[in-house]
Amino acid sequence: MRQLDIYKIADEAKLNPFHGLVLFWCSLIIIFDGYDLAVAGIAMPAIMKDMGVNSTQAGFMASSALFGMMFGAIFLGTLADRVGRRWVIAICIVLFSVFTAAAGLTQDPVVFGVMRFLAGLGIGGVMPNIVAEMTEYAPRRMRATLVTLMFSGYSVGGMLAAFLGKAMLESFGWQSVFYAALAPIVLVPFIFMSLPESMSFLHQAGRFSELKAIIARLDRTYSPSATDHFVLPERNCSDKAPVHHLFSERRSFSTIMLWLASFMCLFMVYALSTWLTKLMASAGYNLGPAMTFVMVLNLGAMIGAVGGGWLADRFNIKYVLIFMYLLAALSITLLGRPLPLELLFVVVGLAGASTIGTQIVNNAFVGQFYPAAVRSTGLGWALGVGRGGAIIAPILIGVLVGMSLPLEMNFVAIAIPGLFAAIAISMVNSKLSATGSNSPVSSEASRARDYSVMEKGSS
Repeated sequence: MRQLDIYKIADEAKLNPFHGLVLFWCSLIIIFDGYDLAVAGIAMPAIMKDMGVNSTQAGFMASSALFGMMFGAIFLGTLADRVGRRWVIAICIVLFSVFTAAAGLTQDPVVFGVMRFLAGLGIGGVMPNIVAEMTEYAPRRMRATLVTLMFSGYSVGGMLAAFLGKAMLESFGWQSVFYAALAPIVLVPFIFMSLPESMSFLHQAGRFSELKAIIARLDRTYSPSATDHFVLPERNCSDKAPVHHLFSERRSFSTIMLWLASFMCLFMVYALSTWLTKLMASAGYNLGPAMTFVMVLNLGAMIGAVGGGWLADRFNIKYVLIFMYLLAALSITLLGRPLPLELLFVVVGLAGASTIGTQIVNNAFVGQFYPAAVRSTGLGWALGVGRGGAIIAPILIGVLVGMSLPLEMNFVAIAIPGLFAAIAISMVNSKLSATGSNSPVSSEASRARDYSVMEKGSS
């Protein structure tokens, strides 16, 4: 009887078309997810004018989706570890597609907020599951690169929202960019046919024939046998109450710090995503160029995510994150200063790279920190708690905008959380990571020790 560690196989697999398929689907889903999230910020000036709401009311309208994302990330992330990721991902796509489009049908701020809350359940729920999916199947030596490359689709979605906003808002009204969000609904049948299920879920469900088929695609040298026996290093985490594992094995303090970092980073991300267009318009730029800043922000985010992932695979991801958070605090502060237009575009790009891009790298860090059997749960709770910052940001910055403070004060308020996030990440004990301390040698040693213990236990 062969004892096969399925995660060791995934860790050591050579990059092949199967990885490309997972990357394609996860990236495409994240593109649509990013579009649905960014579309409200792009259309916010037009929505405020059409509905006659002030900046504080607009902040609450924007936060309604983020409030839904908090619940979606926590509950749908946890649900996926119990019923499988494909079902939950499909449910999330239906939620964010249908209810984002529905928000375009309303002229009432309260109904708009309700529709965005329901869309937010799907937007928030899909993120931890997609990150967990890519993390599980990516080879260890380039895991951070693939996860951040996949998650850069979020920035592509934001750029798509800005591009369509410039093309459609004036001609067809703000509702048109919301209606376009219905398109991803056609993906659902193809996801069930093409996207692989989580290996840990298949193992726990006893669906070994499906598991063997996936392993054969991961490792072309594998030949399935009826006597194969699969083992999981995280078998102690395969119960029906996975949340407590986030605080077991001395992970409690690091879990809280990861939550705090997500809270602070998402505060910066959604403050910029919601109010950058309005703040730049207030600074004297008309609607077209103001939305160009959003495109530059998301272009910078994509570069920051891929670049940060590349650095994280070559250096300690923890220190890469600390640097990126400090860069966020600096670049956002500079946005409030009078700068030449060319330099301002560079600073906006740096702000995108060090906020949205950093959150993507942070998701990769969280995904590697927890055992695979509770990875969706760990990501879901980190993102869910982080949504508190995302909810507060549009409201708080909306209040500041309503107070007509100097432009630099608004940006300083957005920048300060970057310092707190850097401190929080510096206090995470990366030695407790499920994949080791970010060193290839120590990660392999950890895997070898786990596998040795399982071999002894089965003999």
